[in-house]
Parts: sequence; C-alpha cells; structure tokens
Amino acid sequence: MTYLEKLKRAQEQHHSWLCIGLDPQPERLPLPAFAWDEPILPFNKALIDATHDLVCAYKPNLGFYLQWGAAGIIALERTIAYIPRHIPIILDCKTGDIGHTQAAWARGLLDLWQVDAVTVNPYVGAAAVLPMIGARPDKAVYLLARTSNPGGSPFQGDLRDPNSLSAAVIRHSQTWQVQGALGYVVGATHPAELAAARRLAPTASFLIPGVGAQGGDLAAAVAYGPDAVAGPVINASRSVIYASAQADFAVAARAAALALRDAINRQRANGQ
Repeated sequence: MTYLEKLKRAQEQHHSWLCIGLDPQPERLPLPAFAWDEPILPFNKALIDATHDLVCAYKPNLGFYLQWGAAGIIALERTIAYIPRHIPIILDCKTGDIGHTQAAWARGLLDLWQVDAVTVNPYVGAAAVLPMIGARPDKAVYLLARTSNPGGSPFQGDLRDPNSLSAAVIRHSQTWQVQGALGYVVGATHPAELAAARRLAPTASFLIPGVGAQGGDLAAAVAYGPDAVAGPVINASRSVIYASAQADFAVAARAAALALRDAINRQRANGQ
C-alpha cells in the first residue's frame, strides 16, 4: 500500500483530515503527567487513546523528544509502535543533507522506526529526497516550501512570486523521479499562497500546519489542500494536546480534536 492510499483510507475511515502533533514540552505537560517517572509515553498514549478515531495522521516532532535525552528517544520509539498501524505517522524532523547522510536518515526513520513520512528541508536539492523515496514506493516526504512561522518570509519569499525560493522548491522538485510520494509543507497562515502552491503542484499532497494556536485560515486549507488522491493533512498540536493542564487533559484533547475535525468537515461540506 502506498502512503497516499494509506492516508486516504484513514481519512475515509475516520471522516477526518485532521493530524495531531505529538509534541511533549516539559513546561506544558499537564501536572498529572508528572506522577509517572517517565511522563512522555503515558502522556502520548493517553492522547492517542482519546483521539485515534478522529485523526488521519499523527505527527511527532523529533526535537521535542531529543530535549529529554535518551528517555525521550525511547519514548518516541514506543509512541510510534503504539499508534494503530492503519494511521499514518509523519515524523517531523526537517532533515536535509547530502546523499549518503540522507540515506542513513532514511534507514533509521523509514525502515527501522517504520514511520510513513518525514519532513525534509530541500536546501541541498534532490540529494535530500532521492535517497529517501527514490526507491520506497510506500513512503513519503514533505518538503518545506512555505512554513507557517512569520520569520520564514525573508528567506522563503512569497509563493505567488515565481522568483521566490518557495516557488523554486516546488517547481524544481516536480521534475524529480521518485517512487514514493513527494508532498509539501505549506502553512495555513498564508492562505493566498496556498492557492499558488496548488497551482504549482496540482497533484501533490499538502501538509498544512498553522491551524489552531497560530490562527491559520481553515477555509483556505480545505479549499486548496486536496490532491489527486487524498485530502490534505491539516495539523494542530498545542491547541489540542494542551487543551487542559489538569487530570482531564485527555478528555479535553478529544473535545478539541473533535471540534476541529468537525470544523474542517463543515468547510468541506460548504465547498461541495
């Protein structure tokens, strides 16, 4: 099964384009989580148990686990193993190196940990992508094109400008020959640029951050997110997993996830 087929199946089964970022920050973990000696895995398990029927994917960010040292990496490995196998896992690591180094990343993340997709910084060019999905038809990478943070603009430029770096990333990467799925990270905080991204990549999968705590445009994400096979992966992290700092954090996370999933689906219905 290809990545996009797996994603589409999860989206249809759960009637959801919502992805939840699993990002354990020490200063934001609910107080009850610290009753456990190693709080990350029980925290993540509680979130997964509460939301697994509401999502199309989960997206743990490697940085949030590295800050915990070896215990964090072990928790990440076990979190990946705990997620139901029919739900795609996107590891947000923003790796992007030359060929032999990138091949090592791919063996560790895609083959050993068996995540379904990773985020990649394309600054070094095709060498950051081909070792990962050149011969892995069941895997995917999401290239950073237009990130949701405001500080990216001086480097990335505006996707509507054909001379911008973000437009060049999409335009040039469309010529690369890969067996796996090649998608793009395009933030919902730049709604007009989402439309431009879809024109540049009519059939590519979009990972869309910025909905939730960053206040991105949900309507634009729904309108320009769908690709040739599946819907977009609309990510929310802080607004869901930290919906409560009390003992009801998992219940609150489910309520926040349900509200966002239903808001996405209302936008989908309005667009039909």
